[in-house]
Amino acid sequence: MKWKNKRGCYLQLSYIFVLLFYSSTVWAQHKVIPRDTTYNTMRVWRQIKKNYPQARPAVDSAGTDLRVIRNVVYAHLPHTDFGPRDLHLDIIRPNDKLTRAAVLWIHGGGWRSGQKEMDMPIAQLLARKGYVCIPVEHQLSLEAKYPQAVLNIKSAIVWVKEHAGLYGIDSSRIVVAGSSAGGQLASLVGLTGGVGRFEPQVEAQASTHVQAIVDLDGVVDFMAPLSLNLERKTDSPDAFWLGGTFAEKPLVWKEASPIFWAREEQPVPMLFINSALPRFHAGQDELVGMLKRWGTAHEVHRIDVNVHPFWLFHPWVERCVGIIDQFLKHTELK
Repeated sequence: MKWKNKRGCYLQLSYIFVLLFYSSTVWAQHKVIPRDTTYNTMRVWRQIKKNYPQARPAVDSAGTDLRVIRNVVYAHLPHTDFGPRDLHLDIIRPNDKLTRAAVLWIHGGGWRSGQKEMDMPIAQLLARKGYVCIPVEHQLSLEAKYPQAVLNIKSAIVWVKEHAGLYGIDSSRIVVAGSSAGGQLASLVGLTGGVGRFEPQVEAQASTHVQAIVDLDGVVDFMAPLSLNLERKTDSPDAFWLGGTFAEKPLVWKEASPIFWAREEQPVPMLFINSALPRFHAGQDELVGMLKRWGTAHEVHRIDVNVHPFWLFHPWVERCVGIIDQFLKHTELK
């Protein structure tokens, strides 16, 4: 009788150990992705409202005039440092059956922080102008370094083109847009269509080429004097994302600079909307000079405030949307 009790205890203990081992193995395969939440609309508003009392945060304002589909999976990543994970996008469009141009929107946050929901207000305002606007999630630098975010966004472009019919999208009118770090990503993605180094490893019939780029205060040249700081530390947002300082990774800093991928033979219309803070559009004058010489459609506009994420606030977000709408009309993408 004593032996049976002992045996039962041993079996129970063995069962517990197996469960603990299995649980720890599963946990190891699904680690929590680290998040940096320091960049958010309310924090920026608290920083600027003294100098700009007229500013007020733009908010999510989905109504019956819009069809909004949130958190659609566009890619499944089976092997990451944090286990399998899905990437998502939102689809916002006029609530009708017309086929429309699509604007993929990439949020900012120093390649490290932010989330696609932050730019939902400007996406909804663009949708009300007659576009299918698509905020895209991508891997941030605490999860994956350069160039993973570029590959994510290009995968999203392929997904949108392959599902265009389902969501009333004209796959021949695809625009990639972004704010801050998202503007840099939009420019790099848009100027490297078909470049093997940046092509996602997915089976697809659709290409990653786009018909226009919209860059809101995003750097186009990491090596321009206003952007390149030789005393920058390894944990600064750009160096952290790029895997090292300029001194450590000069070729990577050059490769990640959109200006070096601009080509006369592959023209992509570009719209730049800048704040009054010049370091956020470092190298832009040189790129604009190239576009002008090649006869590539382009426009440069300035929101004359010392607020970098001006697109998050009224009254500036309305002006941004108006500028983008007019540019896309001029380039026959609406």
